[in-house]
Amino acid sequence: MAAGFDVIVLGLGGMGSAAARHLAARGARVLGLEQYSPVHNRGSSHGGSRITRQSYFEDPAYVPLLLRSYELYEQLERDTGLDVAMLCGGVMVGPPDSRTVAGSLRSAEKWGLPHELLDAREIRRRFPTMTPTDDEVALYEDLAGLVRPENTVAAHLRLAARDGAELRFEEPVTRWETLPGGRGVRVRTAQGTYTAGHLVICPGAWAPGLLDDLGVTVTVERQVMYWFQPAGGTRPYEPQRHPIYIWEDVQGVQVYGFPAIDGPGGGAKVAFFRQGGTVCTPDTIDRTVHPEEIAAMAGQVAPHLPSLPGSFLTASTCMYSNTPDEHFVITPHPAHENTTVACGFSGHGFKFTPVVGEILADLALTGSTHHPIELFDPRRFSDASA
Repeated sequence: MAAGFDVIVLGLGGMGSAAARHLAARGARVLGLEQYSPVHNRGSSHGGSRITRQSYFEDPAYVPLLLRSYELYEQLERDTGLDVAMLCGGVMVGPPDSRTVAGSLRSAEKWGLPHELLDAREIRRRFPTMTPTDDEVALYEDLAGLVRPENTVAAHLRLAARDGAELRFEEPVTRWETLPGGRGVRVRTAQGTYTAGHLVICPGAWAPGLLDDLGVTVTVERQVMYWFQPAGGTRPYEPQRHPIYIWEDVQGVQVYGFPAIDGPGGGAKVAFFRQGGTVCTPDTIDRTVHPEEIAAMAGQVAPHLPSLPGSFLTASTCMYSNTPDEHFVITPHPAHENTTVACGFSGHGFKFTPVVGEILADLALTGSTHHPIELFDPRRFSDASA
């Protein structure tokens, strides 16, 4: 059996890499275990970009965590020199009573966040790439933008290793268990057996198998990201001209997209948000993107940004790990001592990666956190069914 650690982190994707970084920075003896290579593309922390925003339509309770996450992203860039965030502005577009617009406005007003409300004419004037209908509006947020998932994971891993964490890759976990009498945890892999005082599990799409006794149903869905070369080139879509956006139509279908951030040949990225995802597992996901899917994406975005479908460049699959209410689970494991869990980030979690790492370090080392995480307590599901 290998020598003991203070904390073992299982999974070194977005949340796990951040947890390892914050734990190591506090002087903990950390072992990180990952079944794939560093910064892999088999889960949910790839694809070049993720939207970040503060006027959060999902729930105003997320806003304090977002404000802290913004601070930590800035610190991550300073500490590593890696490009991890870009604030290019963003618009939440749709009918005034849509979840995207009304929910964003509710968070902005509750927390006093800087924002503007734009009518269709003003949207078209500021952003000539966009063609809203006359009855659509937008909430504009200057501090919205994007974060880069691969660079974020790489930066957290770099800092964790710098501060003494032992990070082991290509080493899948075969079993984990708590030791009797509150003596810590034991984790087995094909290469060895490790003990620690505490275990942090960040399983991503592997949650259903690893956390089957958590009391939360986590459903994994296949999602697709697309890159198109706009007709006429990418210049109108450069970050100084074109914002990130989430656009909800009258049927409630949401699409989201980005400026052209990877040069003239990189195109512009778009995707559906929670539309057409098929239930899968990491082993059964279809990683082929089919012609009819490309056509559906192009057809959905064309009325909103008519030059964008242009020509198709490439596509990539990823996985959403969804809880029944689409909110996260961040909690001490209710059935296992000395174990903390972060899962079910439901397609909107990556922007929170640095602050989730901070929260997990708090819970592992002190048993509590000053951050507001009541919304993420898994007991909400058992209480609702009582």
